[in-house]
Amino acid sequence: MEQIHVMQHPLIQHKIGVLRRKETTSKDFRQLVGEIAMLMCYEATRFLPLTDVEIETPICKTTVKEIKGKKMAVVPILRAGLGMVDGLLTIVPGAKVGHIGLYRDPETALPIEYYCKLPADCSEREVFVVDPMLATGGSAAAAITMLKERGIEHIHFLCIIAAPEGVEKLTQEHPDVDIYIGALDEKLNDHKYIVPGLGDAGDRIFGTK
Repeated sequence: MEQIHVMQHPLIQHKIGVLRRKETTSKDFRQLVGEIAMLMCYEATRFLPLTDVEIETPICKTTVKEIKGKKMAVVPILRAGLGMVDGLLTIVPGAKVGHIGLYRDPETALPIEYYCKLPADCSEREVFVVDPMLATGGSAAAAITMLKERGIEHIHFLCIIAAPEGVEKLTQEHPDVDIYIGALDEKLNDHKYIVPGLGDAGDRIFGTK
């Protein structure tokens, strides 16, 4: 199974196109991020194992398929990752939610952990780390390292826009983590912004500058 999955679904591509536009308002941007996350979740959960369960319909007993084991956990990287959570919960309402907080040291540019709160049974779940942007890959790689240090093995990463530099870093540091990407962009600019990108996802989601 390939590690990198770039979404090709027309609805995802259309919504990303609207998301990129500078005139898209914060309200519409938030809604689009949630919708794209929901569609990406649908695509990214194709691998989930199923088990047979006997039930009773109004007509008779029968055997149906259900997702095996405990449901997913969604772990957004604060703060922009919060914008994707509701979209995933729309598809998998039984998922639990953790949070990871990282900030970039202004001198070293390295990610520093300031918050981590995870479901108690997180290690028994398929964990989806979410962040709209995969730029340098530093925050995503650090967040996944934090999860692994806490005994979590089944980790997947979802982002809406990715730069090749971030993908390279994440695949090198975590070759066992599947990466689901809405759109793979051209490069990072000198300020470490994705080109063409969509600007600062956190600012656009929350209406801050």
